[in-house]
Amino acid sequence: MDTSPKAPTAEAVAERLFGAILGTVDLMSTFLGDRLGWYRSLADDGPATPPQLAERTGTDARYAREWLEQQTVTGLLHLDSDGDAPDERVFSIPSATAEVMTDQHSLSFLAPLGRMFGAVGPALPRLLDAYRTGDGISWAELGDHAREGQADANRPWFEHRLADALADVTDLHGLLARPGARVLDVGSGGGWSSIALGRAYPNATVHGIDIDAPSVVMAAANARTAGVSDRVRFSHGDAAELPVEHYDVAFAFECVHDMPRPVDVLAAVRRSLTPGAPLIVMDEAVAETFAPDGDELERMMYGFSLFVCLPDGRSSSPSAATGTVMRPDRLRDYAQAAGFGTVEVLPISDFGFFRFYRIT
Repeated sequence: MDTSPKAPTAEAVAERLFGAILGTVDLMSTFLGDRLGWYRSLADDGPATPPQLAERTGTDARYAREWLEQQTVTGLLHLDSDGDAPDERVFSIPSATAEVMTDQHSLSFLAPLGRMFGAVGPALPRLLDAYRTGDGISWAELGDHAREGQADANRPWFEHRLADALADVTDLHGLLARPGARVLDVGSGGGWSSIALGRAYPNATVHGIDIDAPSVVMAAANARTAGVSDRVRFSHGDAAELPVEHYDVAFAFECVHDMPRPVDVLAAVRRSLTPGAPLIVMDEAVAETFAPDGDELERMMYGFSLFVCLPDGRSSSPSAATGTVMRPDRLRDYAQAAGFGTVEVLPISDFGFFRFYRIT
């Protein structure tokens, strides 16, 4: 038993867990408000009583009232008028809450994270089995809440920060800006990274490829809406099907840690690049090494790893079983095993939770 002065008391552990319970309630309630359109209606259509909100969104008034009261008690919504009865209370959404919960273009948009963890709920019995057997749970099994949550969480960063981040890396920017540049986006998901590249470099063509067929459909629709489908295309498949010595630069945005066989994929990407062309990997900016008492980023990434990324990575066998917490040395090992020579961290900072690597 640890009796050192730094050992927490049972009361301290209980207090921390109680805070986590409150946070879980808040997160799951935001999942309801996001998916049922309640935040959106309050932001777009204005304040409402529970029956009004229910009528606007095609939901049940009694459930709407409970959610409105809970959100007000927890400080995310505002009570405008108490009324003479519970169903006559009028609730509104403060601008800050509206931005975080409904503004898909804001860097503060966090509603998608509720979707990610909400997707885990139905999969929990399968997750328990996987933890016993060593099997996995794929993105396909987690469904649209997870894939849409992942895409929408990263979208604002790609829209607002990616072009400037790449422009600051002079030689990479020059390569992408070259007329006729051919760009590969491996694990393109909902397509927002490919779309951002297409917008930033209109003289380039971008090819996004993903193993998840519904994500490819979603990405193609997003590209059409964005007006870049003439130079940004998507295909369903794995990297083994890529043409040899075809692309001038490749990207892998937040996906290497999910790959069951990352070395095979990286080797295929290397073969698809013209001689000397780089692969740019964006992945989580976790600490260089494991240590107890990690910071909040480490804690969050281990959470994603436990419930989403590690089970997804183990959904196909054999699997490297990387998990979300892919430290720099692990990526260097994968890159070298795939036949690449050097891995360097690019001087891109202030980009969410992410670190950029150039692999050549």
